Amino acid sequence: MKIGIFLPTFGAGNRPEFLRALAETAEQVGAASLWAPEHVVLVDAYESQYPYSDDGRFPLDPSAGGLGDPFTVLSFLAAVTKTVRLGTGICLVPQRNPVYTAKMVAGLDVLSNGRVDFGVGIGWLKEEFDALEMPFERRAQRTRAYLEIMRRLWTQDEASYADEFYTLPPVHMAPKPVQQPHPPIIFGGESDPALRRVTDIGQGWFGWNLTPEMTTERLAALDRLLNRRGRSRTDVSITISPYTQPARGLDSMKRYRDLGVDEVVHLLPISETPDQVRSAVEWLGEHIIAPSARL
Repeated sequence: MKIGIFLPTFGAGNRPEFLRALAETAEQVGAASLWAPEHVVLVDAYESQYPYSDDGRFPLDPSAGGLGDPFTVLSFLAAVTKTVRLGTGICLVPQRNPVYTAKMVAGLDVLSNGRVDFGVGIGWLKEEFDALEMPFERRAQRTRAYLEIMRRLWTQDEASYADEFYTLPPVHMAPKPVQQPHPPIIFGGESDPALRRVTDIGQGWFGWNLTPEMTTERLAALDRLLNRRGRSRTDVSITISPYTQPARGLDSMKRYRDLGVDEVVHLLPISETPDQVRSAVEWLGEHIIAPSARL
C-alpha cells in the first residue's frame, strides 16, 4: 500500500529550504505523494463550522501564518523531485476562476511531467468566499459546472460553455495536460453528496479524518453509489487520511489495506527547521512507508 504526506505549508513550512528538505527526503524514502492544502485567507471571527474538529474551529491560528498557495508550492516541488506525485489537498474549486484554475493545473502537469493529482472540494469557510466576492450558496453545483469547463479546456482544441454559473466563449487553451485525458479528479468530502460527486464525475475519493471503522461505512456507501452509476471500485482510487484520528500505526495501515484503500496520507509532526522535517520524514519512511510497501 502507498503512503503519502500532507504538506504543513504554514509558518516555517512555506520556506523553500524546508520544502526542499521535505520533498527530497520523501522521495528518497519512497513516499508516493505530497499534498498541499488551500486557504487563500483566514479570519479571526467566523460563524462557519470546520467539519473536522469537535468544536467547529479550524486548528490553524491566523496569527501563526497562512497557508502557502498549493500551485505555487507544488510547482516548486516539481522542480526538486522526479517521481513523487503532487496533489492539491484540497483545491477549493467554487471560489476560483475555472479558466485560470484549468490553466494552472495543466501547467503544473506539464512541469511535473504528468504527476498531478487534482484533489478538489467545495469548501466550508463562507467568510473566505465573502473575502473573494464569490457566492457560497450552491457551491456544489458551481463546482460541477467549473469542473466541466476545466475538462473541456483540457481535452478540446476549442472549448466553450454556458450555464447560469459561467459563460465561456469559444477559446483555445494550451498547453494541455500531459496526463490523458486530464489529471485525475479526486474529490474530498465524506458526506453522501460528496460521494455522489465521486461516482458521477470523479476518478478518485480522498476521505479525511477517518478511522478504518469509519472508512468501512463510507466505502459501503460509495460502493452502492458506484453500482447505481454502473461503475465499480476499480474505477476510482481510494485515498484516506487519518488526520487527528488514532489510526496512524502499521496495524491501522494493514486494516486500511484490507478495506481496499490504495493510499494513506499522513500528517507530519510540527517542525521548524529543514533538519527537523527531514528527520520526521525519515522516521515515517522507516516505520510506516517501507513496511506498508510490503503489506
